[in-house]
Amino acid sequence: MTSDLPPAAATADGGLAALRPRLPSPLEELRDERFERRGVRLLLKRDDLIHPELPGNKWRKLEPNLRAAAAEGRRTLLTFGGAYSNHLRATAAAGRLLGFATVGVVRGEELADRPLNWSLARCAADGMRLRYVDRATYRRKAEPEVLASLADDDCYIVPEGGSNAAAARGCAELGRELRGVADVVGIACGTGGTLAGLAAGLSPGQRAIGFPVLKGGFLGDEIRGLQREAFGGPRGSWHLEERFHGGGYAKVPAELEAFAADFTDRHGVELERLYVAKALYGLTTLVGEGAFAPGTTVAAVITGAP
Repeated sequence: MTSDLPPAAATADGGLAALRPRLPSPLEELRDERFERRGVRLLLKRDDLIHPELPGNKWRKLEPNLRAAAAEGRRTLLTFGGAYSNHLRATAAAGRLLGFATVGVVRGEELADRPLNWSLARCAADGMRLRYVDRATYRRKAEPEVLASLADDDCYIVPEGGSNAAAARGCAELGRELRGVADVVGIACGTGGTLAGLAAGLSPGQRAIGFPVLKGGFLGDEIRGLQREAFGGPRGSWHLEERFHGGGYAKVPAELEAFAADFTDRHGVELERLYVAKALYGLTTLVGEGAFAPGTTVAAVITGAP
């Protein structure tokens, strides 16, 4: 490890222990008549309470990548996202907290000429240097020549959404925390890394349901690829429910907004709209359709804060 690393990044674990994450994350039972009338028990896995600035799957996916960056002596994190990316904000916050420099490659060259939106402004306030690329280049971001034009030798590259083999292995701990707790685990999916790890960590007999927040039907191949890279092949029982994306990423139709507001009124739990609300709406719909046998315990993972 080089001696000129920032103080936090120079420690063996990248300074992560000093952040005191709340792990295992809390598990809460909710009494919801829509589930109870079908004989189904509902639990919330409150990953949103892991850390105030690195909540939910952002902690679980970033933590192993931050450890790897520190172990390799890298001082800069470079990652990718859209104009409202939760992942960019979490990476910027991690950089500020742990002493890493951060670079965010933002999809959409036209954004460079506009005022920063609230999300990118938060990234910039946390010290992230923003680089804008056109959408064609962004689609090629994993190609070696494109990466070479964006990153220098000091950069540790974290993929979009934080989903890589290290992240999937980190998310396997979420599955292990739920062993013996639930029959079915529901989770929202963006890039698939959390579901890939969650399913791998569950016990035989448990199954996971992913609720993609993007339309397109491509996510299954991504998850299978992550499991091959992380674990050498398929792990766990999982499937995707493609009906609940609400029209695509960042789309919040009136029906979903009404569901989320009603859920808060019933239970006092505020739902993040782009991911968490879609997963809980999907689970509630499936329960109403009789998808789960009476006596089933369902755990919904709250992957991020509002």
